[in-house]
Amino acid sequence: MRLLCVISKTSIRKAVVLAAGRGTRMGGITTETPKAMLPVRGRPLLEHILDAIALGGVQQFLMIVGYRREAVIEHFRNWRLPVEFRVQDPVDGTGAAARLGREFAGQDPFLLALGDILCDPSAYARCGTVLDEHPKTAGVLGVKDVDDPWRAAAVYAESGVIARVIEKPPQGASTTRWSSAGLYAFRPAVFDYLERIELSPRGEYEITSVFDRMLADGLELRISPIEGEWTDVGRPEDLAAVNVTPKAAGSRGS
Repeated sequence: MRLLCVISKTSIRKAVVLAAGRGTRMGGITTETPKAMLPVRGRPLLEHILDAIALGGVQQFLMIVGYRREAVIEHFRNWRLPVEFRVQDPVDGTGAAARLGREFAGQDPFLLALGDILCDPSAYARCGTVLDEHPKTAGVLGVKDVDDPWRAAAVYAESGVIARVIEKPPQGASTTRWSSAGLYAFRPAVFDYLERIELSPRGEYEITSVFDRMLADGLELRISPIEGEWTDVGRPEDLAAVNVTPKAAGSRGS
């Protein structure tokens, strides 16, 4: 992956990576192989993500695994940095997966990353740096500038501070260009809110469900805009694109 710039270091030393899903949009490609382990330029997708996060200074990882977890655990059990594993069963959403990181995080801030997002390593470091720079901020959302954020979550912010987050708004309904990009930095207070989230209309416990509750309680959330490469590797054509050349993993935010 092409580096956008010199990678800054964050004080955050822990990261939780969500890699439990099968990846149903991939069709038969993931019948035997979990999406996070699909090959990207000769290595598992998930290994590219861990490498990118580690460049920002993270030293400990927790992987949330589920579908075909044996393949993930076998590959990363002796990785170059310490990796722990927690099993999500059933695999019922990113919010339910994230709350499994409570013991691992303890009283420390941490990065949270989805295991199917490829982006410039500077994006992870910058999320952590924004949290470092604002001691009163409870969480930071990586966001992409897109034409219409209807595919993910629409993030409304002013001067970098988030006012509201709307998960999968109707197409054409948003008046913001910020789309949640699948990477975050949190302080441990987020776990109290993760414990209380309810099933979404899509039948899952979603990470975005915590934001309204946190904002309603007066907690500050901020954005961290992502520049450069970003790809949601969710469909066969996305996988094909990132396997052409490193430059092919360019921005795709809509």
